[in-house]
Order: sequence, then structure tokens, then C-alpha cells
Amino acid sequence: MVYKDQLNRTLEFPNRPKRIVSLVPSQTELLVDLGLEKNIVGVTKFCVHPSNIRKDVSVVGGTKQVHFEKIKTLQPDIIICNKEENTLEMVQDLEKIAPVWLSDIYTIEDALEMILLLGILFDVSKKTKALINEISSEIKDFEAFLKSKPTYKVAYLIWKNPYMIAGRQTFINNLLALNNFENIEDDSESRYPDVSLNDLKGADKILLSSEPFPFKEKHIKEFQKATGKEVVLVDGEYFSWYGSRLKDAFAYFKRLH
Repeated sequence: MVYKDQLNRTLEFPNRPKRIVSLVPSQTELLVDLGLEKNIVGVTKFCVHPSNIRKDVSVVGGTKQVHFEKIKTLQPDIIICNKEENTLEMVQDLEKIAPVWLSDIYTIEDALEMILLLGILFDVSKKTKALINEISSEIKDFEAFLKSKPTYKVAYLIWKNPYMIAGRQTFINNLLALNNFENIEDDSESRYPDVSLNDLKGADKILLSSEPFPFKEKHIKEFQKATGKEVVLVDGEYFSWYGSRLKDAFAYFKRLH
């Protein structure tokens, strides 16, 4: 059996892959929602949805560092990775254990393609097509909702010490644009640039993400005092998880507006 991943790499299997190691939290959640939880044998420590997953299957490390021998003992048929979240060196070493399926996601369209391809790979296309239709319907409804909403310049902070924001070449940036939020980072090739507090003053709103740095309510006053800008704490999973969580993201975005 021959399949393509999102980088158009060819993967060959003697049979349809059953034993899955997933090293991408949002894709782990997606696989579970597609009814494949029984096939998952390994996940990362950051795979927090569903809440039981790390108790039910082996935790093999993080997204940047894993225990290769532990993965090897799980005898996976396939390892699910992402070009951004996992390193090239990791992927190359993992390919010595099992075929590695890579996603590459910068836009909603990429996310929907990823869902579609996994549906084909794991023979759950009926479920993936229903999920894609649900997400597409939510997007259409949200676009109508936004017609009466203004556009704001925003800085989306993902880290503190140093301050880092989501740049233009990210999935987060695509979701910001869908929200009528214009990224203050103007370099089209930027990923997660360092910024100063003074740079943040160019924004109408500063968005503090709940992940990867765990910004909390206590940080709001700190940034308000330093910049004089409106500061909002946002759920980072809805802005950066590109799996089945998208079906609920746009209801969250409505509440945010």
C-alpha cells in the first residue's frame, strides 16, 4: 500500500497501518476523534486531549526529544509527525523504526487537507469528510459574523523572556487574519521573532497566548502597564491546534470578539 504525506513524500506499507505513535498533540486529538484511539500506542507528554490518553498509552517524550528505544519497543506501523513541531533530526532517526507521516500546515486549507489525507490513510474518510464539512460550515458562519467587526493590529505573544510573537509564516497568523486581526510583524518569512516591549506598542491589542508559555490573568496588568495597550488572554489551543479542535474554534472566536 502506497500513500503520500503532506510533503508529498511516498510511504509504503505491506498492510494498512494499525499501530500509531503520534508526536503531535493536535493530531493525537484528531486521531482519537476519528475513532482511532485503540490504534494509538505512543504519544508525547504534551498530548493532553483527551485527558485520559497519557494514562492509557505509552508516553515517549516531548515533541522535540523522544525516547527512541521506547518507541522501537512499541513496534509502531507508522509515526505521525509535523514539519514544524518535530525536528528533522528526529524524523530521520524515527524513519529507522517505522515510516514517518509528516504534516506541513500554515493555513486552514492545509489543515483540512491533512485531515482528508489521514482519513484516506486510516480508512476513516467518511468521518473526515463529515468533520471537514462541519469546520467549513463554522468558517462560513464566522465570516458572516465578522462583517460588522473592525480590524485591529495585534501582537500575539507566545513566550516571555525573551518576548516572542507569532510571525507571518505560521498557522497562528492565518487564524489571526481570519479574525480580522492584522499581525504587527510585517516580515512575510518570519516565524517566531523576538520583540521588545516597545515593539508591542505598535499593536491595538496584545494577545497573550495560554501556550506554549503559560500566560495567566496576572500577566495582563503587567503588559498593560508596560505598553498602555489593551491586553487579552487567549486560548492558545484554538489559535494553534490544527486538528478536530477547529470545529469548536470559531464559536470561541465569536466569544472573543
